[in-house]
Formats: sequence, C-alpha cells, structure tokens
Amino acid sequence: MINSKKYPWMVVALLWVVALLNYMDRQMLSTMKPSMQIDIHELQTAANFGYLMAIFLWIYGFMSPLAGMIADRVNRKWLIVGSLFVWSAVTFAMGYAKTFDQLYWLRAIMGVSEALYIPAGLSLIADYHSSKTRSLAIGIHMTGLYMGQALGGFGATIADKFSWQQAFHSFGIIGIIYSVVLILFLREKKNTEVADTANKISIKGKVPLLKGLGLLFTNISFWIILFYFAIPSLPGWGVKNWLPTLFAENLGIDMSRAGPMSTITIAASSFLGVIFGGILSDKWVQINLRGRIYTSAIGLALTIPALLFIGFGHSMFAVIGSAFCFGFGFGMFDANNMPILCQFVSSKHRATAYGLMNMVGVFAGAFITDLLGKSTDAGNLGKDFAMLSGIVALALIIQLAFLRPKHNDFVD
Repeated sequence: MINSKKYPWMVVALLWVVALLNYMDRQMLSTMKPSMQIDIHELQTAANFGYLMAIFLWIYGFMSPLAGMIADRVNRKWLIVGSLFVWSAVTFAMGYAKTFDQLYWLRAIMGVSEALYIPAGLSLIADYHSSKTRSLAIGIHMTGLYMGQALGGFGATIADKFSWQQAFHSFGIIGIIYSVVLILFLREKKNTEVADTANKISIKGKVPLLKGLGLLFTNISFWIILFYFAIPSLPGWGVKNWLPTLFAENLGIDMSRAGPMSTITIAASSFLGVIFGGILSDKWVQINLRGRIYTSAIGLALTIPALLFIGFGHSMFAVIGSAFCFGFGFGMFDANNMPILCQFVSSKHRATAYGLMNMVGVFAGAFITDLLGKSTDAGNLGKDFAMLSGIVALALIIQLAFLRPKHNDFVD
C-alpha cells in the first residue's frame, strides 16, 4: 500500500482528521464557558477564563520550535500518534475536572501535546508529495484545521443537551480511537529514515542539532520567510478572535447573529482559497520557480483591501464581501507556506523551520489579540483592523523583492 501512487493522498486524508481533531479539541473550551462556570465557579470571571486560553497559547508557542526539532529527528508517525493520543486523553480527562487548577494544568499539557503535531504532520505531507502536488496536498490538510475550528462550536451543543463533561468525554474518546487507526495505516517516508530496531523508533540521518539551527539562522531566505509568516498572522489571529465583535459593532446586530455569520464566511472562503491556491501554485511552479511565491502574494494582496473594508464597512454587502475576500486570500497564503519553505530549506530541517514559524505566528496572535482587546474598549477596533493592511503590504513587498528560489524542492 505504501508504494501505491494513491498512498500520498491517503496520508493527507489520514492527517486531515488529525488536523480537525487538533483544532476542535482546543476550540471547544471557548464555547462551553456558560455550562462549565456553573460547576467551576472560578470560571465566572473573564480573567480566569482568559488564563485558561492564554496558558495554552504560550506553551504551544514556546513548544513549537522544540516540536519541530523533535520531528526532524524521530519517526514522525509515532510522534503524531503519541501527540494525538495524549491531547485526546487530556480532553477526556477534562471531563473529570472539578477545580480550576485541574483545568489549568490539563490545558497546559494540551499545549505541549498539540504543538508536537503541526511540524511533524506538514513535513510528512511535504515529503510524500512532489512539487507537482505539494501545495494542493498542504491546502487540503489545512481545510481540516478550518473544519475543526468550526466544529469546536458543537461542544456547546453537546454541553447544552447533555453536559460539558460529556462533550469532553465524547471528543476525547474519538481521538483515542483514531490514534489506533493511525498506528495501522500511517507510515513514515522510508527514504528519510534509518531504522533503529532496538527501540522501534526511526532516527533520521540528520546533522547535529546546533549545526542544523546554524544552517537555518544563517539562511537569509529563512529569515524573510519567518517575517513573511509572522506579519500576516497579525490580521489572521485578529480576524479569528475579534471578527464577530466587529461584525456586531459595524452592522449593529446581536452577537448571536454576528458570530455564526463571521465564522462561516471566513471558514467557507478559506476552504475555497486553500484549494484554489494549491492548484494554481502547483501548476505555476512547473513553469516558473517563483510560482508559489506569486500565488501566495496574490492571496496576501487580496487581504489588504479586505482589511480596509472590514474595518470601515458598515453595510452587510461590504462587511461580508470583505470578510470573504480576506478568507479566500488568506487561504491561498496558508496553502503555500510549507511549499515555499521546501524551496529554501532541506527536508532535514523543515519541521524545525516550521516549528519556528509556528512560534512567531502564535506569539503574533497573542500580541494582536491583546492589542485589539484594548482597541475595542477604546472604540477603535475598526480603525485598527484597517491599519493592519499597511503592515501586510510591507510584508508583501519584502517577499516579492527578496524571495528568489533556485529549486522546486531544495536538497542539500
């Protein structure tokens, strides 16, 4: 089966479900606060609930580079299986939590275990797919993240109909069972590993850790990619965390309408964007080495006017249209980050590199979420959303000016 031409797409399908569970399990907590605060009184204060959300982000961010380094040195199949099993077990255990402290430490463990997945998963997909299919494969995988984010809201539905404990138990057991499915069907890419039969973990033939980091940090192109990834993360996380509030304010509607309207618009448009951006990039790069960069640039360029209209629009057409434009463009950008990285960084260091990218993206998200919160209190949310367009334009100019790949798939 592993030698079949269809197996690389089976890897995408298998990991799509993992991506869905990754985002669903982390997001569902945010939807169940009303049910949980009845039993855990500390959650009645917004500050304590914020601490629960923040501890996950900070640990997830700090763990991401370490997760990448680990993924570049062990069998990624077992890392993915272990990561999924642990965060699913944590999700299951949260249903038994009786105190705020128990939830807090379980959330911290989830930050560690979930951080281990993305660098390993994306680098495995990148290894299985050539330059002809890599962006589409990554893009399809990213739709799993969007779907998981959307389905996380159903935790509140289960909590309302049954209990919040049942919601955690249900989603946790699904992940635990699915980890067994991965054991049976997921395989490491054989030509990138050297078997260690003593402990049944395959250690890749890698350069020493410090030398590998040195190669990354002396690669100017990697610094540009790092900057180019971090800057769009500002509006990306801003939209994720504050768009429902902006919809409610600019359109003068209740949050009960603004929330679903904003999240569905972004999820649907991003889904279309990653598929379109993946197909376009895979075809363009066959005739022009900068095809992936141009595709990503087009997507990012779409977010610039979108942010302006999201910030200043007050009609239903302007706000929803601009949100759709943002999601579509951001999807094109999302589908091409790892494929662009593959043009400048060897497969030996891609997970480490993406772990670093993930870290700066999460920290940018933590920064902008706090900033836009203060902006909301000051009545400047729309204005500050619009100002983000200028920062994105700067990142776009730098990317187009300096990223010039010499390979479809870098090998050292």
